[in-house]
Amino acid sequence: MRNFTITMSNKPSALPLNEAAFIKSAAKLSQCPVDTGTEVAFCGRSNAGKSSSINYITGQKKLARTSKTPGRTQLINFFSVSDTFRLVDLPGYGYAKVPAAIKRDWHENIDAYLQNRQSLQGLILVMDIRHPLKDFDLMMLEWAAEAQLPIHILLTKADKLKRGAQQNALLKVQRFIKNSGNQQATLQTFSATNGLGNKTLIRQIEYWAEKEKDET
Repeated sequence: MRNFTITMSNKPSALPLNEAAFIKSAAKLSQCPVDTGTEVAFCGRSNAGKSSSINYITGQKKLARTSKTPGRTQLINFFSVSDTFRLVDLPGYGYAKVPAAIKRDWHENIDAYLQNRQSLQGLILVMDIRHPLKDFDLMMLEWAAEAQLPIHILLTKADKLKRGAQQNALLKVQRFIKNSGNQQATLQTFSATNGLGNKTLIRQIEYWAEKEKDET
């Protein structure tokens, strides 16, 4: 079992996110890059904004593929940021019009990655701020709590709501997390359209990267 306590770091990091580069895609755990260093993985429902979030924080419009067709990302995609740090884009869950057998494979492969990947230090759970806490989101929160893996909730597309509605959505998820007793979860609002919350997200990713260095 992993045991972490999430706190934000004020120490600046030299993580060169703008130099992130695609490494490879993997259909299953055995095809993933060598399990060394540190990884932070983005997960979430299809069309919640995973790829857009990765593109925004790296300053690269086409690093992670985005599509108007939900569920287009069917593989585990790895991006190198440094020699020892990677970002990971996990397959979206939800609307993809593919056979049930393929969906089962996706879920099994994601589960194998989450259960066995030793370099995984944190999850970014992406939720559309207008539709938070769907079944997949609850499943991921429960899994992370059981695995004692830090999870940071990203309430995306916040620009589509007014300030008061953003705050209401944030408080709703905060209350849920508090009532669930999950001590490993943090959350924020985010927009890849106007940059809301960008620095907060980057600080969280940098904290996980620096924490791994401090423990090695």
